[in-house]
Amino acid sequence: MSKAMKIAIVDDEKDMRQSISQWLALSGFETEAYASAEDALSVLGADFAGIVVSDVKMPGMDGMQFLKKLRGVDSALPVIMITGHGDVPMAVEAMRFGAFDFLEKPFNPDRMTELAKKACNARRLTLDNRALRRELSDGSSLMKKLVGSSGPMERLKEDILDLGQADGHVLIEGETGTGKTLVAHALHAVGARSARKFVLLACSAFDEDSLNRRLFGPAGEGEPIPAMEEARGGTLVLEDIEALTHAQQSRLLTAINEQGTPAETRLVAICNLQEQDKTCESVLRPDLYYRISAMRIVVPPLRQRGEDILTLFTHLSEQFADEYGCDAPQVSAQEAAQLLQAPWPGNVRQLINVAERAVLQNRRGSGSIASLLMTDSDDDDGLRPAMTTEGKPLKEFVEAFERMLIDNTMRRHKGSIVAVMEELCLPRRTLNEKMAKYQLQRSDYI
Repeated sequence: MSKAMKIAIVDDEKDMRQSISQWLALSGFETEAYASAEDALSVLGADFAGIVVSDVKMPGMDGMQFLKKLRGVDSALPVIMITGHGDVPMAVEAMRFGAFDFLEKPFNPDRMTELAKKACNARRLTLDNRALRRELSDGSSLMKKLVGSSGPMERLKEDILDLGQADGHVLIEGETGTGKTLVAHALHAVGARSARKFVLLACSAFDEDSLNRRLFGPAGEGEPIPAMEEARGGTLVLEDIEALTHAQQSRLLTAINEQGTPAETRLVAICNLQEQDKTCESVLRPDLYYRISAMRIVVPPLRQRGEDILTLFTHLSEQFADEYGCDAPQVSAQEAAQLLQAPWPGNVRQLINVAERAVLQNRRGSGSIASLLMTDSDDDDGLRPAMTTEGKPLKEFVEAFERMLIDNTMRRHKGSIVAVMEELCLPRRTLNEKMAKYQLQRSDYI
């Protein structure tokens, strides 16, 4: 959840500090007042959860020098400059150096509130995007982020970080439920457009006429701004791009070409074909396909992600156990093997459902994980364990289960090495070696 935004008010005049603080407080903001730029700099850091309102004319370090110092601390920190009559040229110069905006005294308090809201929204988005980038970089995301340390997931994260810094259009492909929309969010969050608009449009949710208006305009009375206009300067994500008609594809291509290079608005297209005999390339106009697929990401299916399956299942089941107020199910070696061998046609989305049902079963004290992975069969009993046709070496099963077992035990004992050694009957050296092998850190469980 985003932090509550604060407003740091910097002005050498006590009456002005108090006046601005009182007005913004009445508008619902939390304020902090400083009598000098030096005082404020001693407190404001790179991830300050808020914005700055500063006077231009101050003794000692003036507003312009303060702004330059802040730009060195955090170039994305919004700073609203307050200028007296005759100081407008200086404020305009401050805008060139990255000030968010400026107000001329005597200013309209409502205008101050309006600017503060815009600046806080921009700051909140910046901090959220930074948090997401850190999670992507160190693999610490949980359920709603990109979880996993398997080879395919590490490559996906590297692709996101690389293509996120580029400025070209991107095509995202992958099976249903793999997290393609999350990848689109991540691409925007780690890129240069992170502080700009992110617009997501599900093309398959509209009929042809409604999609034309929602995507290209003109918007009807009471309808939102057309997505192409709304996303201007930022990122436009089109889910189910294969749902566009031939005419709409042509119109989209024209709009892309008119932007020039580099594109004013970055397009991220998500292709979600269900039929095995069709590809995104086969259903899109060739000129549109090659225009948007120069940068391409294929999100790996869950069945190819090895031990990520057990890592995800553990995190998800613990989250649902907290939600339902019960214990998470303990996974046996046989059940771990079944989870790893399951074909997962619904991918992560299906795994979420299985984890929730496993927790509910465990709360009742009945059922098994294996029963949740059964599928129809021609056998006499009518059911059999769902198995993937892709072979997995025994070593992979053993290591995945071993990692999950140590991880779960460390969580249960809150990082107590002695308790884990006793439960798993492992000497300290062996436990340390295995934790190093599986990149498990005791500090993560304390």
